[in-house]
Amino acid sequence: MATGLTELLDNFVKNHDNRQLLALPLAVLAVALVVLLVSFVSSGSPVILGMEFQGGTQISVETTDSPAVLEKMYSSYPITDVRQTGSRVIMQFGVMDDEQQRQLEKDVMSRYSNVEIRQVGPIYGKDLQVQALQALVISFIGMAIVVFLLFRSLVPSIAVILSAFSDIVIAAAFMRVAGIELSLGTLAALLMLIGYSVDSDILLTNRVIKRRGAVEEKVSRAMHTGITMTTTTLAALAVMYVVSTFSYLVIPSFTQITLLSQISIVLIAGLFADIMNTWLLNTGILRWYVMKPEFRGRYNR
Repeated sequence: MATGLTELLDNFVKNHDNRQLLALPLAVLAVALVVLLVSFVSSGSPVILGMEFQGGTQISVETTDSPAVLEKMYSSYPITDVRQTGSRVIMQFGVMDDEQQRQLEKDVMSRYSNVEIRQVGPIYGKDLQVQALQALVISFIGMAIVVFLLFRSLVPSIAVILSAFSDIVIAAAFMRVAGIELSLGTLAALLMLIGYSVDSDILLTNRVIKRRGAVEEKVSRAMHTGITMTTTTLAALAVMYVVSTFSYLVIPSFTQITLLSQISIVLIAGLFADIMNTWLLNTGILRWYVMKPEFRGRYNR
């Protein structure tokens, strides 16, 4: 898989000029930004906020009733999500007043014997939103400082940061379209994507800027190493997604591990975006930069 993808990308890069390489990733980034903007205007948030970030109640019950039955049964409450996880069904509700909260808990406890209830207050949820935003901003600032110190050159550093930014935006837009909530788990996945993105981008930039040889040869060698790394990670994530999402279909005693399922699918989407952004967007910018007349003798030798 890695070899075939590397050859395909390598031929594409060699047979297209820099503007053509930039066109696709920038178009996808623009669409992703539009998706997040529309979501923000319509709902007040660029992504769907999970219970940790907006407050609410999560109730897990062991039952043979289907999620559709439970959703209809509790439709008079602000129910936001119902999903099956093995032998249990998990229901999530929005913020309620104290009386409605007590009535819901009484209703569920009277119907089911094995009940787990977890509550998150709206104030705590707002605090977590601020902390999540701060974590993303600090991560990008730290990444920008490290990248600039490594290369001491503005254009290559901006290319790395732009690629990482695009990975995060595309992954967040995927979450919005796929209906995946922003939880503590998916936030961790977005932060991990920054590391994955910088890893492949620094590999490419270091080979092109600091190694000897023709630019096309340096890009090809970096691509072979980078694609092998990324596809290996994708294979591991694909296994994690299948096991955490569908294992209960084979072994009924297992339950769906929603946290791992969401983390893995967000990382898979982000890594596919990273392949495009690293080997098309970043390559196009770097190739344009090092082929400028004043730099040809320095980087293309």
